[in-house]
Amino acid sequence: MTEPLHILILSDGKPGHENQSYGLAEAIGRVRPVEISLIRLAGLKGPFSRMRHAWKELAKHSHPRLLLGAGHAVHPSLLALSRRTGAPSVVLMKPSLPSSFFDLCLVPEHDLENHQPRANVIPTKGALNRVPPSPAARREGGLILLGGPSGSHGWDGEAVISALEAIVVGCPDQPWAITDSRRTPEGQLSAIARRIPQFQIFPHTETGRDWLPSRLSSAAEVWVTEESISMIYEALSSGAKVGLLPVPSLKKAGRVARGIAKLAEAGYVTSFSRWSPATGLSTPPDVLREADRCAAIVIEKFLST
Repeated sequence: MTEPLHILILSDGKPGHENQSYGLAEAIGRVRPVEISLIRLAGLKGPFSRMRHAWKELAKHSHPRLLLGAGHAVHPSLLALSRRTGAPSVVLMKPSLPSSFFDLCLVPEHDLENHQPRANVIPTKGALNRVPPSPAARREGGLILLGGPSGSHGWDGEAVISALEAIVVGCPDQPWAITDSRRTPEGQLSAIARRIPQFQIFPHTETGRDWLPSRLSSAAEVWVTEESISMIYEALSSGAKVGLLPVPSLKKAGRVARGIAKLAEAGYVTSFSRWSPATGLSTPPDVLREADRCAAIVIEKFLST
């Protein structure tokens, strides 16, 4: 039996960042047997305290073949462990340190601002995630994903509810589930529950790490508030049809808005303003399998022997 490859993830404790690293590690695991370990650096102040903790925790694990990390706080420790173990360092998202310091950088193309990347920088369509595509024949029902105010967008709770009411009226026979996120304003989910009793409510505080990938793998349609670029790409990775719920933009033609506009132009998503019950949501031209694509690159570069 082939010995599992040990993949060590450094985490800053943010679920979204862990999600990206696990997405890549699990995609590698769909090709080769893997053992995935995690070192959390959350709550530690300063790069040196995080490095000391990472070195100490490293002794508890078998020798890694690959080091993964997302988030600025893990970058120095990722480099330190790479130097110490000889394992290649793979950073997800645009690093705060020069990209040349890392063996490989997997960076969402909307963060590259049309700059020509270095040879060790792989542009990705959105952030990687843990959502594997599944057969369309198994899909049924709809899923609503709520984000919240961000640096690029504000929030209009009443507009979101009005859009959801129109969607439910237009699709009366479809069962719906809805969940929120850490950024969702307090009381928004309960307000929706009062106005739209057809929704099955799942507060994010009551769902586990595998809940969203599982739900996305079976949903026929997914509506996401348009500021949440990570959840949009998670939905597109599942193979579902994807609609965008309106929220006010704070930055004219900002990075996130430009990325969303490109998705709409390419037919991957349907904005609420262009949706109708008669036409429904557009079928994406293809299913995004960025984690699998990047896993193949990582295996070829670092794990082929």
